Amino acid sequence: MTTHSLRESLFNRRILICVGTGFTSGLPLYLLVSLVPAWLRDGGVNLKSIGLMALVQLPYIWKFLWAPLCDRFGFALGRRRSWMALTQLALLATIPAFGWFTPKPDLSVIPWLALTVAFFSASQDIAIDAYRREILRDEEMGLGNVVHVNAYKIAGLVPGSLSLILADYLPWSAVFWVTALFMLPGLILTLTVSEPDSSNRAPQTLRSAIVEPFREFIGRNGWSSALAVLAFIFFYKLGDSMATALSMPFYLDMGFSKAQIGLIAKNAGLWPNVIGGILGGLWMVYLGIPRALWIFGVLQALVILGFAWLVNAEHSLMNLAAIIGAEAFGVGLGTAAFVAFTASTTHPAYTATQFALFSSLAATPRTVVNAFTGFLVEGGDINLGSIFHLHIAGFGWERFFWFCFFAAIPGMILLLKVAPWNSGDQFNKQRSRT
Repeated sequence: MTTHSLRESLFNRRILICVGTGFTSGLPLYLLVSLVPAWLRDGGVNLKSIGLMALVQLPYIWKFLWAPLCDRFGFALGRRRSWMALTQLALLATIPAFGWFTPKPDLSVIPWLALTVAFFSASQDIAIDAYRREILRDEEMGLGNVVHVNAYKIAGLVPGSLSLILADYLPWSAVFWVTALFMLPGLILTLTVSEPDSSNRAPQTLRSAIVEPFREFIGRNGWSSALAVLAFIFFYKLGDSMATALSMPFYLDMGFSKAQIGLIAKNAGLWPNVIGGILGGLWMVYLGIPRALWIFGVLQALVILGFAWLVNAEHSLMNLAAIIGAEAFGVGLGTAAFVAFTASTTHPAYTATQFALFSSLAATPRTVVNAFTGFLVEGGDINLGSIFHLHIAGFGWERFFWFCFFAAIPGMILLLKVAPWNSGDQFNKQRSRT
């Protein structure tokens, strides 16, 4: 590749658009997983209730159900930009509403507001993922997705760092307003860019938009392989997802202030995560996706144990930054391989709906499983009336992180089926057929 062509690939309008779409896509999710739990804990809400709040992210699981609507219908701005603008306006309106409530007295209302924000955020992701797929050239797909994912992570600096720092000096109502205003650049971008000149025309009927993506995936892989792929997508990130589900309350319980978390913990976690993602993408060129999944998966599991060590370690910002940085770097590597695998499993003709299905499944651990992490730490009764009752003694923080480590093992075992160590050539041939 010449210097000119490399520069053109790295610095062009399409790649810059991926920066904007990644940031505006990540902001609402990090608001729900970082800022809202910190706000609730600061307001005296217990860990079990905060953990159950993960269930408000259910729209990220079920978004594949209405993804065909975004493929089939469009409005004045086109199929992709219309849905992007509509959801971004809705997020601008709903995020500040958190500031109207007080955590403990309004705990029955707050989950419904969070669920609404999650629905608009998940719907925005459907449109943005499809838009990104359609504007990027084939040779830009790898770079464009890495840029999008890293901009997505950088968005976490707003609710996970800036907003936490502001919370020590401003009322929470002002903090949520400031956080919501960071959605404005994404809306401006949506209104100024062009609708992609896609050769993939809208499905002629809603039925074809719903049925064909699933029929193609199962027909391509067969039921056995298809189920193995879906199980792998669920389990591969389960351990690290659980380990970070209550990260903000964990840092607070370890005696760190909100400002310390904002300045040290989140920054120490973000940049190693970004670097891990970039290096992971480069290393995959030499390793191939199957071997990267193995190596990076082992690393992202091992670094979870750093949190177990931190429970009894000396209370210092250096220890906190080192452990979070190591964990973030391992997760960055694992995420790079995981995103590459997911993209390779998606058929170009059905990207929107299939991508929504796979990303929905990947979001399941942080939504459903993570809802019970508070019970795993503190203990308590899970009671669904006469249908189901379970008493959990509670692990405490140290044993909880060991449990998260063992939860990462099933995903590694499934690699024997979906991406064996020496399956590089066979794996690439399968990608070329799709």
